[in-house]
Amino acid sequence: MKRMLLLLTFLISVHLQANVEKGKAVYAANCAICHTVNGGRALGPDFNIVSYTRRKAEIAQYAKDPYSMYKKFGYSANAMPTLPLEDSEFKDVADYISSLQPFKKWMIKKKN
Repeated sequence: MKRMLLLLTFLISVHLQANVEKGKAVYAANCAICHTVNGGRALGPDFNIVSYTRRKAEIAQYAKDPYSMYKKFGYSANAMPTLPLEDSEFKDVADYISSLQPFKKWMIKKKN
């Protein structure tokens, strides 16, 4: 049983790593012109900050349809274009962006 769990854990991690690598390629081809990943100046926010403050599903949804979510994120306008990507590419790039910041701000429990 332990071997089966270890194998399953390994296979899942390999699959997730593949999605991150695919997402990194999607980022390089479609996002890097406007977004950095390690600080720096760009038109859009750095993806380390995005990863810190947004959930993976929000990242994927915003990338797929930026006009549907810009107000929710507190932006007064949207400058991001609608990208002609496949659903799997939106998911992969969200996996990549989410992987950039292992500690997530949204995970912090608020004290009352």
